[in-house]
Amino acid sequence: MAGVRGLRCAANASALLRAAKLHAAPLRRAKATAVQVAEAQAQAASSQEVFEREARFGAHNYHPIPVALCRAQGIYVWDVEGRRYYDFLSAYSAVNQGHCHPKIVAALKNQADILNLVSRAFYSSALGEYEEYVTKLFGYDKVLPMNTGVEGGETAIKMARKWGYIKKKIPENKAKVVFVEGNFWGRTLAAVSSSTDPECYGGFGPFMPGFSVIPYDNLSALEEALKDPHVCAFMCEPIQGEAGVVVPKEGYLRGVRALCSQYNVLWIADEVQTGLGRTGKLLAVDHENVRPDILVLGKALSGGVYPVSAVLANDDIVLCIKPGEHGSTYGGNPLACKVATAALEVIKNERLIENADVMGKILMGELKKLPSDIVKLVRGKGLLNAIVIQKEYDAWDVCLKLRDNGLLAKPTHGDIIRLAPPLIITEEQLLDCVSIIKETIESLRK
Repeated sequence: MAGVRGLRCAANASALLRAAKLHAAPLRRAKATAVQVAEAQAQAASSQEVFEREARFGAHNYHPIPVALCRAQGIYVWDVEGRRYYDFLSAYSAVNQGHCHPKIVAALKNQADILNLVSRAFYSSALGEYEEYVTKLFGYDKVLPMNTGVEGGETAIKMARKWGYIKKKIPENKAKVVFVEGNFWGRTLAAVSSSTDPECYGGFGPFMPGFSVIPYDNLSALEEALKDPHVCAFMCEPIQGEAGVVVPKEGYLRGVRALCSQYNVLWIADEVQTGLGRTGKLLAVDHENVRPDILVLGKALSGGVYPVSAVLANDDIVLCIKPGEHGSTYGGNPLACKVATAALEVIKNERLIENADVMGKILMGELKKLPSDIVKLVRGKGLLNAIVIQKEYDAWDVCLKLRDNGLLAKPTHGDIIRLAPPLIITEEQLLDCVSIIKETIESLRK
């Protein structure tokens, strides 16, 4: 590779302007920001200093790729030394709209000067507007707003249990929820209670009762589990993200819908990572034209600007929860409502779903050309993809090489690398990234 691709200085106005044009930011605004960036970088710690400070003062519950980021715009991020990288993780799909999208940031700034938080002890003018917008967009009667994805999952399970006792007449404290192997929906005790990953659940017991786990993408196992009259819900990701972008066989989601309807069980679709355009549809379940009983959204619901999650369902489910039985001080706060509305409008108005579909097909076609002696398998939908590395190679080392060549990705489970750029990526940018990936993979032979 001639030189180090993509590692360019960010501390100049022209570089910033090129990035800002991705979102058509005003020219004078970009110049002002460039000055601020130059000043900030002059005062910034080195990458090594950043690593050492976190290691000294922070809990050691993460193992990040060693790169110290201080700025982002669109599909790019910059480290404290001014090197620029393509972002191919998108904060685990939280920044589908690209980093620092001006419309979403403007919504945050505008509302921050007016009203931030009143809790749910009072009404706010912003909440009802957002609730109307999001329920009409996704076609459900009601939304219960929360903050993080894992809170959305917890809320959905509580809602399903309550429905089970009130509507399905399950005996008290007997309600069961079925999950699938390889699931990941967070790190709370309830979430790790459903996990099959020892790193998630090891050393954190005792675990939540009433949870059972079956194989993913296995309708026979699902039907057997649903025969238990105490089962109130089945929860799964339409495509498993943390497990390594595991895509079920065609027809699996239709089968899930049919079986849950047959056995009077609520289907909870965890679309925190797969939803909002990431797979080339508004929701990943849309690939099979099916509708879950409870829909959980998060991550890109705020474009990475502010924590927002949502649980959507119809009245017969949502209204089982009565006042005082569930809530959140920050859930549905005015700041979150304005940010989420802007984030959804960006996805719709800028046709990011369509772009994810087109760019995803190009990316998948190119990834399939990678040498099979190094890349064992390629899978995904839209712009949620992964490559599985052959056992003799280490995915972590591959990600370090990608970093050195100007592209940031993160491994999972030792041999899998997720590839998920912001949905605003252009074909020219995508092909440049493909070139980086190909040259990095091929360099492993040398």
